[in-house]
Amino acid sequence: MTLTASNLESHSDDHFGGTEPDTDQQAGRVEVQGRSPLKLAWIRFRKDKLSMLALTVTMLFVLAAIASPILEKIGVLDPYTFHQDLLDPNTGGYPKGFWGGISIHHPMGVEPQSGRDVLSRLMLGATLSLTIALSAAMITMVIGTILGIVAGFTGGFVDSAIGRFIDLTLAFPATLMLLGLSQVVVDRMEQIGIPSGPNGAFVNGFYIVVVLALFGWPPVARLIRGQVFSVREREFVDAAILMGASRRRIYFKEILPNLWAPLLVYFTLLMPAYVSAEAALSFLGVGIKNPTPTLGNVLNSAVQYAEGDFFFFFAPAAIIAAIVIAFNLLGDGARDALDPKAGR
Repeated sequence: MTLTASNLESHSDDHFGGTEPDTDQQAGRVEVQGRSPLKLAWIRFRKDKLSMLALTVTMLFVLAAIASPILEKIGVLDPYTFHQDLLDPNTGGYPKGFWGGISIHHPMGVEPQSGRDVLSRLMLGATLSLTIALSAAMITMVIGTILGIVAGFTGGFVDSAIGRFIDLTLAFPATLMLLGLSQVVVDRMEQIGIPSGPNGAFVNGFYIVVVLALFGWPPVARLIRGQVFSVREREFVDAAILMGASRRRIYFKEILPNLWAPLLVYFTLLMPAYVSAEAALSFLGVGIKNPTPTLGNVLNSAVQYAEGDFFFFFAPAAIIAAIVIAFNLLGDGARDALDPKAGR
């Protein structure tokens, strides 16, 4: 039997499996797609219905906080106008009508004594409260992350010095200092040129942000320091050191990208803590004052009317509780999703 070149090629392909598979074989082929750790975490997160509900509620609050200043500019929201005609002088200035004067024009009623729209004040209050909490949380994370990476990677005297500084910061009574030094520090800030804003809102908000951040970073630094202890022993860090990489590159190019999971989780847990702190400080009279609305000072104004107009008291308290619960559940869900070994 004589084998031509074409016969030999066909025989070789059939013998070694070099021919293309038929249509049936192609239909049964399963393609495997690679998934990044972030995508795997998102898949695990979506399976948790409670976490998805918390994410939805959180996004609604964030969108409302972003939209509120725009709605105020175009006249949809009006948190400062007094509507005395909606108040009943025979009841001591309480709103006329059902549940604090709820109507089409005022879906959540109006304030007793003043007649200001409750919905407008709560939406603008949520904007300011979330802005303060977000600013303080970001500064806290930056300070704590940098000091935690430096302490964990350097070790020795530097680690010991930062550790003692953390202990010293934690020893200060932050709440008492906030209450006792507020007016003195705010006046000093105005003297050095920080703008006060309408009714002193900017300088008082800036004071809360600075104090919350300065006393809130130690737990972040301790968390990151512990994470860095394990990351610094990995091969890619040793390789970067052997290649002569600078400390700055090792800190922010090699170590920091491997810390995003605990940073994200802690950030989502820090936000509700700062929202509660801002509300508590405004409730105690430290921070942004009326008539500029925040969730804290709206709640403070509502306390004295809790018996006669319960809905006015209930609305800001419920919003604060919803924000705190949503962010906490979001943080718990993110922690479980980013940790494959976590019990689900």
